Amino acid sequence: MQVSVESTGKLERRMLVQVPAERVTSEIASRLKTLSRTARLNGFRPGKAPIAVIRRQFGVQVHREVIGELLQSSFAEAVSQQKLAPAGSPHIEPQSMDEGQDLKYVATFEVFPEIVLQPIEKLEVERTTAEVTDADVDAMIERLRKQQPKYSAVTRAAQTGDRATVDFEGSIGGVAFAGGKGENVAIVLGEGRMLPQIEQGLVGAAAGEHRDIVVQFPADYRATELAGKQADFKVQVKTVEEAALPELDEEFCKSYGVTEGGVPKLREDVANNMRRELQQTLRNHNKTVVMDRLYQANPLEVPNALVETQVRDMQIEALRRAGAKDASQAPPREPLVAPARRRVALGLIFNDIIRRQGLALDPARTEARLDEMAGAYGDAAALKRAYRQNADALRQVESIALEDQVVDWILAHAKVRDVGLNFKEVMKFEG
Repeated sequence: MQVSVESTGKLERRMLVQVPAERVTSEIASRLKTLSRTARLNGFRPGKAPIAVIRRQFGVQVHREVIGELLQSSFAEAVSQQKLAPAGSPHIEPQSMDEGQDLKYVATFEVFPEIVLQPIEKLEVERTTAEVTDADVDAMIERLRKQQPKYSAVTRAAQTGDRATVDFEGSIGGVAFAGGKGENVAIVLGEGRMLPQIEQGLVGAAAGEHRDIVVQFPADYRATELAGKQADFKVQVKTVEEAALPELDEEFCKSYGVTEGGVPKLREDVANNMRRELQQTLRNHNKTVVMDRLYQANPLEVPNALVETQVRDMQIEALRRAGAKDASQAPPREPLVAPARRRVALGLIFNDIIRRQGLALDPARTEARLDEMAGAYGDAAALKRAYRQNADALRQVESIALEDQVVDWILAHAKVRDVGLNFKEVMKFEG
């Protein structure tokens, strides 16, 4: 078999393959002989039809099958002979496929890039660190208290933060519209759950008071039939209540699932949850920082075939997250190309580090990841079983765990400068 290769781009190769006619003929003859033992033809007992008849009956089909298989097998032999690593499937252009002649074709494909990484020891990384302090726990418990305010009626005028219970009816040009009427609707002023003009129009109102409020619906309002229009609302204020934070007592603790141990146990649970969230956020943030630095320090030409595959995967993932099945709802390709190229490059770089350093997945890391994911569910054991019974899902968890392992290896060998932040500053990374 003759093979010649030329580079037509940084990663693109054009390979001419010539398979001797003798190999093609021999394979066809062998296939016809095998077929003759089982073929059933009118006028002949099974296995007794002359080979000439078999060839006349099945020759075209067998030739087509043999050529198809030889294209695959000879391509694999050729790239192995030339020590090439194709990235994606080749584009095959047949040049000669007639029986009795050499099989000739041109295969165009991309190869994986040669990876020469900058020494990890020279990579400079800023690693963010933080701890959960008693003051952080105090602030979190205050947030929990604010989530369960207790309201009591007042006779004074409503202020921002108060809860007003109202009846209302809206109209546009004197005509009522769908969704414009409500009874006993509780509105916390300043919370932003109602149109701002309504909340602002209720400030200063007292129980029993009637107010007329003009509302201008935004141009991008979700109810398109109201977008950009002006409405008049007649509002009857039924009650005004002020908020008070609940006492930090046994009852409050029970509302957050702490039935024994009281406030100390609540603080302990809150602190543990905060530490877990902080650890996850720090890990994700520092992982992104390491990947960014690694990507910047090692510019890499990547195969377009892999980038396109990654773009399609990202589009499918976006559809899945949105709960959509119609491919036309997938996000456009162009904005995804750059992040897809980054993912492909980092995947190649990580694989190179894993290979060169002989890194192997630590099963304990997979288990820790599963524990972390299952922690948010009531039946953690059931969730972990489900992952273990789904090979694809478990493989994804293992892939993430191995990535984390590589990041930790890089941090252990790079030039790392720790930057200390507080809990609140770190948690902003999630946004």
